[in-house]
Amino acid sequence: MTEKVIIIGLTGSIGMGKSETAKMFERADIPVFDSDAAVHVLMGPDGAAVDLVDQAFPGVRGGGGIDRKLLGPRVFGDGAALKKLESILHPMVSDRRQAFFDQAATEGHDMVVMDVPLLFETGGDGKCDYTVVVSAAPEVQRQRVLARPGMSAEKFDQILAKQMPDSEKRQRADFIVQSDQGIGYAEDQVHQLIEKILENIQAQKSG
Repeated sequence: MTEKVIIIGLTGSIGMGKSETAKMFERADIPVFDSDAAVHVLMGPDGAAVDLVDQAFPGVRGGGGIDRKLLGPRVFGDGAALKKLESILHPMVSDRRQAFFDQAATEGHDMVVMDVPLLFETGGDGKCDYTVVVSAAPEVQRQRVLARPGMSAEKFDQILAKQMPDSEKRQRADFIVQSDQGIGYAEDQVHQLIEKILENIQAQKSG
């Protein structure tokens, strides 16, 4: 029987550098499960969720699976529609995540990272042994996000309104990675928190 892997929940508001931090964990040979990427696969060409989503929201299927440009307006700002979509996707993502964790344990990994944008907002932190919040100064965050194609100040504010404030996430986190001091600084923080968690694992095994 394989031992249970330690689950690290990785999160951070839009523009905080979460995706880049996830790559740092991967470079440290820690498997990362990307929830958003799993949803893209499920709704992509031949994705397992395509038929169910199309039945729930007729007319959103495109040539490459579910057309997000058509689906977005149907669920954006509509709580009931969003819940219906989540009821289809969440169980599928959960199954994929568990299979990913089982595989990591079989391969002998001590820990895995669960990359979830709305970790605290959805209660996902309850599934984690540790939580890591990626953070940056508000002006750096705004600058990064507004530099993205198709982004406006209004859209950015709408996204922020749906996310838990960064200050609250920081209070709830076990570890914080500050991403506005350069890549090297952030990567050092990632290595330090990995070492700390490994020390805790060893202490529990020996205790």
